[in-house]
Amino acid sequence: MDHSYPYNASLTREAFLFYEMRCTARLMSEGLDYKAVVKKIVEENLFQYPTEKMIGRMAKGCVKRLHTLVDKDLVRAIATQPADVSKQICLYAMMKQSRLIWEFMVTVIGEKYRSRDITFGKIDLNVFFLRLQEQSDTVASWSDATITKLKQIIVKVLVETEYLNSTKAKYLNPVWLYPVLENAIKNNGDTVVLPAFNCFS
Repeated sequence: MDHSYPYNASLTREAFLFYEMRCTARLMSEGLDYKAVVKKIVEENLFQYPTEKMIGRMAKGCVKRLHTLVDKDLVRAIATQPADVSKQICLYAMMKQSRLIWEFMVTVIGEKYRSRDITFGKIDLNVFFLRLQEQSDTVASWSDATITKLKQIIVKVLVETEYLNSTKAKYLNPVWLYPVLENAIKNNGDTVVLPAFNCFS
């Protein structure tokens, strides 16, 4: 992750999007290029959204996120692997696209697994965002409503990827990193994120 990359609150519009990411990955795995993928999703309303504008925006967002993976085998894995494997790769793609998610997963979740402190609560989110607000003028400029929304999205992502059993859960689950993603992370030189997946090998 390039730390000169700016923080972005676009997650308030483009959250985890598992169904949409899987659908987009299938089309990309069929060999369709960027424009063809977006065109097919919009024309056939594959995301089942109410407006063409919303479908187009989300389709472009999914393609952009998938492109951060670089590795076509990972894109294919999102399309073809069981849901739990696919979701884990989607989380990695989300981290690659969003500096906010990358830093949260590495500095909060990764450190909790490293120190074997599996408690989790609002205080962890509050401390993370307070630190970012002190360090970044961009984050400091975000409204309270935006920060609250981002906290909710992060918790929902943790639930969807089975780090938490529910939005009310107070403990992290002992997640297991699937080999297809572990190998890709190591090949990409992103080993700093391994603790975020409870991997210390």
